[in-house]
Amino acid sequence: MDSPTRPVRPSTGAWSRRPAVDLEVVIPAYNEAGRLRASLAATARYLAGSPWSTRIVVVDNGSADATSRVARSGADEAAVPVSVIGCAIAGKGAAVRRGIMTSSARFVGFVDADLATPVDSLGAAVRLLERGATAVIGSRYAGGARIVRRQPVVRRVGGAAFRALARRAVPGVSDTQCGFKFFHRRAVQQALVDCEVTGFAFDVELLRGVRAAGGTVVELPVAWTDDARSSFRPLRDGLPAFRAALRLRAAGA
Repeated sequence: MDSPTRPVRPSTGAWSRRPAVDLEVVIPAYNEAGRLRASLAATARYLAGSPWSTRIVVVDNGSADATSRVARSGADEAAVPVSVIGCAIAGKGAAVRRGIMTSSARFVGFVDADLATPVDSLGAAVRLLERGATAVIGSRYAGGARIVRRQPVVRRVGGAAFRALARRAVPGVSDTQCGFKFFHRRAVQQALVDCEVTGFAFDVELLRGVRAAGGTVVELPVAWTDDARSSFRPLRDGLPAFRAALRLRAAGA
């Protein structure tokens, strides 16, 4: 649900945090037992071969299946540290916020559980962050991007309409919704303090907040592949996302 309010708005210091590393990768997970093990293993393999100290953080967003058990089993087998935490507030935005706000890493961000954006895009993202970008976001529509497998027609039409709306709230950003975003941790935590959207439109509010604080948002062209098993549902998730984006547009007008 893209709620306009949250029960609690803690400061950036109010969360219990994990030990610091160079990079934390948050994976929000809602009923992802069927594909989480493979995605977790692929992410861990890539990070194990990277030059950074890393951790994966799986945020179980109130799943009704074996997501948490699969994540903990995968953590035992992973080549890098894996933390499994919960999030009691429904919505992808709430789960991502929980993962990021409990981080002490230099850089932190999130990937979708389906790895629609290849995890090896992390190398380019971290290099851009090291060069001074505040946020590096995967983009399916920036120059050089490639869509390997497209979404169904209904999703594409709805996505185009949402992008047109999101561009009014975050001008110059062609793709606010790709599930691959990484940040300087302190900057994103500060932006998240004022974020209220908990559902799929949270990206729009977050990117707008990063920019409002003087941060830079860089789009990274990626090769993106749709997964038909996506947990996104047009009526359940799409309509609240549109309503939230309309509120954000009105607030920024």
